[in-house]
This record gives sequence, C-alpha cells and structure tokens, in this order.
Amino acid sequence: MTHKELVVSALENGTVLDHIPAENVYAALEILGLKGIESQITIGINLTSKEYGKKGIIKIANRFFEDDELNRLALIAPNATVNIIRDFKVVEKKRLCLPEEIIGIAKCKNPKCITNHQPIKTRFTTITKDNKISLLCHYCEKISDTKSIF
Repeated sequence: MTHKELVVSALENGTVLDHIPAENVYAALEILGLKGIESQITIGINLTSKEYGKKGIIKIANRFFEDDELNRLALIAPNATVNIIRDFKVVEKKRLCLPEEIIGIAKCKNPKCITNHQPIKTRFTTITKDNKISLLCHYCEKISDTKSIF
C-alpha cells in the first residue's frame, strides 16, 4: 500500500504557479512583485517532479493575476503552469506565453547601458532560438541570456 501525503497545504482561493525551475523561484517572486504583499504565500522549492526532477511551486492566497503579468514568468519558467483556484477547486489552467517585449523587470548586463546610469525603465525584445531565450536591449542592443538579468 502506498502512502501519499500533501506536501503543500490546499488553497481555498488564489493562484498556484507550478513547475517553476527550483533555482528560479525567488526570481519568480521578484517578477510578480510579491515581496511585502499581505496575502499568504506558500513557497515550495526542490519538490520532486516526474518531468523535471526538481521543481518549485508558489501558492498565493486570494490573488489573481492578469495574463501579461504572468507571461513575464516565461522568461525564467517557460514550462510553468498556472492554476486558478476557487473554493478549493482548479477552475482554470493556463500555460505561459513569452511576451515579445519585456519592460522594467530585467536588468541589462552591459555596465555602460544608459539604463544602468539613468532612471530609465529597461526595455528588451525577446528572442527565442534553439529553445533558449535571450533579451535584446532596446537602448544598447546588447543581447543577454536570462541567467544574467536579475
């Protein structure tokens, strides 16, 4: 007889972000601006995943996001899933879609870029090639990978 236990407590209403690469959970919190919010947040890191080995999960109580907010997560978690929970039931499942442009959340890796010296929001065009995501800076035209932008 197999014994299963709930690793993370059930959520009555809110959003569950699942299948986030374990090493990117904190970046996901940053991208969604979740630091300091009043809602209860449950974070799981290095949870077992059949597909990915290790994964992260974030559950945010009583918080629902617009698609454009969620899609920014595709930068660091392209295979993440989003579950909308109401009355303890999944009422909607979403997949992320990488936006064509990323504004104000990533940092340009070029130390000479104007965005690193002036109060200007960063602006990048996303580039997908060979299943890898890169960002092209609108101002200095330097290309950055997603590991060096936070």
